[in-house]
Amino acid sequence: MIYVPDTSVIVDGRFSGYIEERKGSVVILTEAMLAEVEHQINEGRSLGFAAIEELKKLRKMADSGSITIDFYGRRPTDFQIMGAKEGEIDDLIRSAALENDAYLVTGDQIQRDISLIKGIKTLYLEHPKKIVRNLEEFFDEMTSSVHLKGDLFPLAKKGYPGQIETIRLSYTLSERDIEAIASNLVKRAKMEQGSYLESDLNGATVVQLRDFRVVITRPPFSDSVEITAVRPIKKTTIEDYSLPEDLKDRIISKSSGVLIAGSPGAGKSTLVQALAEWISSKGKVVKTMENPRDLQVSNDITQYTALEGSMEKTGNILLLVRTDYTIFDEMRITSDFHVYEDLRLAGVGMIGVVHATKAIDALQRFIGRIELGLIPQVIDTVIYVENGNIGSVLVTESKVKVPYGMNQEDLARPVILVKDYYTGEDRYEIYSFGEQIFAVPVERKANKDSTVNRFARSKILDEIRKETGIYDITIKSLDENRLVISSPEGFIARIIGKGGSNINDLEKHLGLKIDVEAAEMNEERRIPKIDVKDRIVYIDTGSPGTDTRIYVDGVLILQAKSSSKGIIRARTSTETGSALYGALKKGRKIEFSLYRSEDE
Repeated sequence: MIYVPDTSVIVDGRFSGYIEERKGSVVILTEAMLAEVEHQINEGRSLGFAAIEELKKLRKMADSGSITIDFYGRRPTDFQIMGAKEGEIDDLIRSAALENDAYLVTGDQIQRDISLIKGIKTLYLEHPKKIVRNLEEFFDEMTSSVHLKGDLFPLAKKGYPGQIETIRLSYTLSERDIEAIASNLVKRAKMEQGSYLESDLNGATVVQLRDFRVVITRPPFSDSVEITAVRPIKKTTIEDYSLPEDLKDRIISKSSGVLIAGSPGAGKSTLVQALAEWISSKGKVVKTMENPRDLQVSNDITQYTALEGSMEKTGNILLLVRTDYTIFDEMRITSDFHVYEDLRLAGVGMIGVVHATKAIDALQRFIGRIELGLIPQVIDTVIYVENGNIGSVLVTESKVKVPYGMNQEDLARPVILVKDYYTGEDRYEIYSFGEQIFAVPVERKANKDSTVNRFARSKILDEIRKETGIYDITIKSLDENRLVISSPEGFIARIIGKGGSNINDLEKHLGLKIDVEAAEMNEERRIPKIDVKDRIVYIDTGSPGTDTRIYVDGVLILQAKSSSKGIIRARTSTETGSALYGALKKGRKIEFSLYRSEDE
């Protein structure tokens, strides 16, 4: 029998296994097929290296007399080699089989069908069931990745994110061993269900082998052949992360633009697949954009990769399939961020994954790539993952204000406020200043409430109380250069002074910007027990050692700290004590409230 194999059965070893059992056969190797293999090797592609190993096996069989090898045809032109994907090489191989009245042996269904249509004797080989060498032998249930390189001990990383330990295996692998494993991986990617060759570039091949994402590198890209295989070892659900219900509602709302950020190995993909399956379970249509496709999600979530090498084209298709939510895994280059923006502004719920060492870095990767004012519309939530858990959550909003650290009102501008989701505190402000864009940290109260500020607040309180007699005021710091005085509305004019004289004098004296605002009066007021004895008014608050305010008909007349027994005393010989005594005799309403002093 005469056989003409095509490249598909040479690459994955199907033909060598088949012909080994058919001694005395004649094998015609076409120059077209050999040229294609040589071209792939010169391009540094793993398919070519896998094929050359199989051709060596056939040569050994011929040398031992098991089979006879003949070569046929002419070397194809460069145009035909470059057009291999369009069927140029397959056509030359079909012609060789027809001209030699041989069986065309293929594992490609299209090649099989075209050959049968042309009346060529065709033999279609199914995928072999037995695999000689498996990547799985390097993994146990706790191994998340292995790193293989010739003449070195294999390295295995074990454990969950945040608890990963690197283990050196007790044996070495030769470069030939590494080549054999790489060749086998390429074959399996073409044979096994749920596996595929994601990309095969000059010196780098990416294989998705069921749960394993495998990267094979070789010269000229790397100094030698190396294999890195990664797989998830823990599958989580949304309940494992204890997300607050309002945060879950925020994520699943149609307005969502979410970023999942973290360093490599922090557990981003684990969280993302849990989110994807949770959103899908809510009746939403969920798709993914991945390059490579390695998220382990349920079958009802379709996984897309770069269409013809372009994520922009993938984004266009996603708009046509009317997806509710898109998971954009591993955004890296500028075009990825533009696609995220376009889909988000088109109304698609987006969850993007980016590498970042801090939560704010995820937002900064968009700065300069999209218009600054669009950031809150495109991204409203940033979830930072570390050690497999959610470390922090930031939310964004827009506001026109004077940026933190500036004093002049004429510097007001649109500012993106980045807040801590859990506390509501401002963490960062993003704004343009001149031609530059800044992401400025906003100091927490513990930092900005410096000794100088506390002293300034205390001095202002003393000055205002001395000049106006008003005690019902509080002072808070906006930043290290700016304070706000809060007081009942009826006292504001007296605090400011004629033409703003009081505030202007304080600003010049202290070197600070001071604002005055009406305070919200929401204290709980109660009726005290009052006694008068030996010309002293005793007010029993029932709260020892507490700052207390005393009101007569709603007007504050005394602010003091109660004694260890909860008593406030005022002598009737003093102005305040006399007013209290007179109010008590006239039956006027006397109340008290407890508060915490702002200047402590």
